Parts: sequence; structure tokens; C-alpha cells
Amino acid sequence: QVQLVESGGGLVQAGGSLRLSCAASRRTFSTYTMGWFRRTPAKEREFVAAISWTSGSTDYADSVKGRFTISRDSAKNTVYLQMNSLKPEDTAVYYCAVDLGLRISRNWFEYNYWGQGTQVTVSS
Repeated sequence: QVQLVESGGGLVQAGGSLRLSCAASRRTFSTYTMGWFRRTPAKEREFVAAISWTSGSTDYADSVKGRFTISRDSAKNTVYLQMNSLKPEDTAVYYCAVDLGLRISRNWFEYNYWGQGTQVTVSS
């Protein structure tokens, strides 16, 4: 079993920045992906970004491309989401997740483990 713990959420003004962290309780498997999703009342588990733990390849939703950056620290089993130029529409609960598949996926149902979520609120 893998436990994921997110942190770094909060309240920020539009145009500001936040960095989310997600620490895994242990190294999962040799090949996997870690991703970030977000949930709002209108959208259930929208894909935000993902990173391949082995190759470092990344993928971003069009809505965050150029503003958000996903990265990893292998020594700490931690993935980060640097969020810049935040907009009110980025307000959501952000979740990190682990996918044990071989390829980066944008589909939430392909992810095997989930964190508890952290609230991000962007005021206008």
C-alpha cells in the first residue's frame, strides 16, 4: 500500500504562486507515473499534469501549460507542482495520484493510489 500526502495549498491572489508537494510513503515500483488532478463542483477529477518517474517526461493540460511545472525529487519520493500566474478558475481541490502503468495517462481511472487532496483558492 502506498500513502500519498499533499501539502502546500492555500489562499492566494490572482497572479500569485503556490507550490504543492506530494510525498509518497515509499518508493512504489520501478516504473510509474505521478500525476496531479483537481476537482471543482463543475469538474470531477480534471487532469492537470503528470510526470514519468523513470524518464522524467511530463504532460500538461492545455489550461495550465506554461504556468504550471511538475517536477520530482527521487531521493524524497516527492512530486511537486509549481503553480504560477494563478487564476480564479484554478480554484479547486488538488490531488496527487500514482499510476502503475507504463505510459503517462490523463485518465483518472488509470491511477491506482490517491492522496487526500489540498485546497487551492485563488481570489480575484
